[in-house]
Amino acid sequence: MRVLVVEDEAPLADAVARGLRRQGMSVDVAYDGDDGFGKAIRAGYDVLVLDRDLPGMSGDDICRAVTAKTPTRVLMLTANSTDTARASGLRHGASDYVTKPFAFADLVQRIRALAPPPTGND
Repeated sequence: MRVLVVEDEAPLADAVARGLRRQGMSVDVAYDGDDGFGKAIRAGYDVLVLDRDLPGMSGDDICRAVTAKTPTRVLMLTANSTDTARASGLRHGASDYVTKPFAFADLVQRIRALAPPPTGND
């Protein structure tokens, strides 16, 4: 499974990426919205783990654009935990919404749930 983590807090982004790699996932990281958008559109990820509040292009704009142009599923990982924010994130095209702080095991299971089923060629 190919995952892109777009998170501007580098220590968090790197920790999430390391943990997901230990779970057997192929993970790339982007630390701002512009880089994240470029990677997400070009590289064909299964799941995008996306912060909403990013420098450059916003997470909401990335989510809308990526879900409109690719089959990539989006899991928003953000500190904004209000019901309004969650509903807004889902309206922008996110398939799931996880708030910080989070349990890593829960994040892994949610990412796995979003991934496309194996094709038999994997």
